[in-house]
Amino acid sequence: MSFLRKIFSNWVVRNLLIALFVLLAVFAAVNIALKSFTQHDKMVEVPDFVGKSLSEAETMASGDNLKLIVTDSVFVTRFKPGAVYVQNPKAFSKVKNGRKIYVTINALKKRQINMPNLVGLTVRQAKVELSSNGLQLGTLTYVKDIATNNVLAQFLDGVEVLPGAKVDAGSIVDLKVGANPSDAYTVVPSFVELSYHKAVNAVQDSYLNVERLVFDDSVRSYSDSVAAFVYRQFPASTDAPTPMGRGVTLYLTLDRGRLPKPEPIDSLSLYE
Repeated sequence: MSFLRKIFSNWVVRNLLIALFVLLAVFAAVNIALKSFTQHDKMVEVPDFVGKSLSEAETMASGDNLKLIVTDSVFVTRFKPGAVYVQNPKAFSKVKNGRKIYVTINALKKRQINMPNLVGLTVRQAKVELSSNGLQLGTLTYVKDIATNNVLAQFLDGVEVLPGAKVDAGSIVDLKVGANPSDAYTVVPSFVELSYHKAVNAVQDSYLNVERLVFDDSVRSYSDSVAAFVYRQFPASTDAPTPMGRGVTLYLTLDRGRLPKPEPIDSLSLYE
């Protein structure tokens, strides 16, 4: 003790020890701050939350030090209730540590809405009306009538549904549509390279029906199916008159290598 007293009684030694202690404290504080700063700027890959329950998604997010924020809910009939439906930023994006991920959840309960009156509208008008009411266009069935593409009746699960009836949001509504024999034809455009939703919309906008969707092995989840694009179709695109309402099969993939190769251009023919 007497030795320590002698040391601390010497003001030079005492000041040196105090300076050393302060220096060590500053070094430790800077080290902690640097670690925190570098950790904050660390880039992480965003997991794929789509299709996961909210609790599963929150667990995955916390494991990567991300923050999950629920911004909205929708109801999609063919999607798991309570699961993440959309996320932003998208899966596999590179983001900073601690980034907020905004998600839309598929509602647990079906929301009931009033069935709109589509009778008398054109197919295009009916499609817009369905979309604005949270419903989906299904199959177009054409019957002989004086006016082509005039909606004659609306159906849900094969049963005619009257305007004002309570229906589940997200329901698929089939339409009986008029077709004048003189102009009841359309053409089949190319849907190749279009994404899933764009291809389905393009088929319907051409007054055709999606008969079948065929996904290859590269499509393994719902988010994959949304991102998939058409690499083949049947029937093939043609300008020949095609009866309205014909069914189209779309083949979809995530593998761009499956897209048809463009035909080589004969350079000599350009000068003919």
